[in-house]
Amino acid sequence: MKIMGLQKLTLLDFPGRLACTVFLGGCNLRCPFCHNPSLVLPQRLPPPLMDTEDLLAFLKSRVGKLTGVCITGGEPTLYAKLPERIRQIKDLGFAVKLDTNGSNPEMLRDLIKEGLLDYVAMDIKNDPDGYVQTCGGVDILDRVKESAELLMNGNTDYEFRTTVCAPLHTPKRLEAIGRWLAGANAYYLQQFVDSGDLLGSGMRPLTMEELEKLHKAVLPYIKNTSLRGI
Repeated sequence: MKIMGLQKLTLLDFPGRLACTVFLGGCNLRCPFCHNPSLVLPQRLPPPLMDTEDLLAFLKSRVGKLTGVCITGGEPTLYAKLPERIRQIKDLGFAVKLDTNGSNPEMLRDLIKEGLLDYVAMDIKNDPDGYVQTCGGVDILDRVKESAELLMNGNTDYEFRTTVCAPLHTPKRLEAIGRWLAGANAYYLQQFVDSGDLLGSGMRPLTMEELEKLHKAVLPYIKNTSLRGI
């Protein structure tokens, strides 16, 4: 696995846990609002920060100090060895949170079945009609639907989240997401941040008034809906 970054301490990424966050390189989507192309585009990937042995050595030094490990990307489920690596992390006594775009329901199902995941944060890019456009022309909708259903019908703690920006996200689209994921455990709307180095153009952050309208559109369907990072 290409370990491109390590945040040694986070109080925010893993609910209820003192954790670290591991960033893996590579993604199968090309979302125009993506603010970190260096984790997405193969030609932009820098040399890995560390190898697996280095990561495990770091985690061994944090046993008794940290209680969780967040694995994010890019898209972690692109790596066939992800289950093996999570087993090694779990064997050290850490809880594991996975961030995913939901495009690999087969791996997600296997990880959950084996009891390797304590928390899943799954990106919902947009409503079904806007999914392909929002993913940069990549069609993963059927696979995302399968992953969402797996989480909603399972016992693993999870959240759904959407990074919202203009012009891709509107109250009508958010209402459609609410109908699709009605009754979900938790759903977060995250403000888009323009890093100045995006995969697309024409994206802008939403005003607070616009964010509140999106929030209001979802609430009738997912009661536990919040704005995050505002």
